[in-house]
Amino acid sequence: MNKLKKTAFDRNLPFNALPDLPPPENIIDKEILIKWGLASRALAELNKNIMRIPNPLMLVNTISLQEAQSSTAIENIFTTEDELYKAVSDTIKEDSANPAIKEVLRYREALWGGYNALVKKKVFDKTIAIKIFQQIKNTKQGIRPPQSQVIIKRGQSEFKSGEIIYTPPRGEEIVEKKMNNLFRFLNERNEFDPLLKMVIGHYQFEAIHPFVDGNGRTGRILNLLYLVDQKLLSHPVLYLSKYIINHKNDYYHCLSGVTQRSAWKPWILFMLRAVEGTSQITNQKIDEILAQMDSTHKYANSKLKWYSLELNQALFSQPYVKQKLVGEITGARSRTTLTKYMLQLTELGVLSAHEEGREVFYVNNDLIRILES
Repeated sequence: MNKLKKTAFDRNLPFNALPDLPPPENIIDKEILIKWGLASRALAELNKNIMRIPNPLMLVNTISLQEAQSSTAIENIFTTEDELYKAVSDTIKEDSANPAIKEVLRYREALWGGYNALVKKKVFDKTIAIKIFQQIKNTKQGIRPPQSQVIIKRGQSEFKSGEIIYTPPRGEEIVEKKMNNLFRFLNERNEFDPLLKMVIGHYQFEAIHPFVDGNGRTGRILNLLYLVDQKLLSHPVLYLSKYIINHKNDYYHCLSGVTQRSAWKPWILFMLRAVEGTSQITNQKIDEILAQMDSTHKYANSKLKWYSLELNQALFSQPYVKQKLVGEITGARSRTTLTKYMLQLTELGVLSAHEEGREVFYVNNDLIRILES
């Protein structure tokens, strides 16, 4: 078994010496295997729980909204839940949304686009990474060209303002070769379990830094899609970005530890803790959403004969809904009937009405409570 070798690193020079994958097998010790077992079990329980949902894509819709918001917040792009929910429900149009909202919505669209491409092609390769990046950044660019002087700076207090902390690989075909090696490692059979390969591959992707921008968000979507590709998750609902933003300093410290000292263990343990904790939290959210859906359906259906299971599921597909959605599902054609339906839903507390100018939108407060808890 090869010994783990430290690689020379100078943050001011392109890290063309970034080792190819796989890493040495001896980076996996007993402590990592124990944590891997706990994370794998939590992930398996989450995957089982997803199948309890009548329409799992509904959960992708709600959880991906939170994932999108947190993932963009890691890049210091901040939105409020209120703004985001309005945008998703078409209460505000995307073309009139502020730049931060557009970034979040593009992330969510990229997650969906990547998932649909994976389901259709059944191939997890760098073309999916490129597609995700292009949707996130609304661009036709691909892998950055060799002349692009991409460097990573940090503006935090422990660094001098604008100080370079990392220079990713650069040169003719170098990035392409390292990307090919990464996806070959992820797809081939080797000594590493798929969950461990996701963790290792995430570091490698961030170290390669294949695009001019949007690498962090692209990498976090790839994590979810790889778990789907490896059948560890049926749908990309793991809310990893919330954990990362809550432990942002540890995340970047562990990433740099692999680069500077080949310190794989802290990084692997960090990511396995993230998978375990996030799986448990997502499981809890699924349980709470399902319990609330059942309670709301039983209550509203007992009061309103027209309140169907289909409508109930739709009202839990996104926190803010518009009147026309209720009309489409119930078949209410006249404005008078639809207005009566909405009034009944608000009187029962199933929804609450909010006015902004001439717009009226309806809020599922129970769903928002669960999502934001």
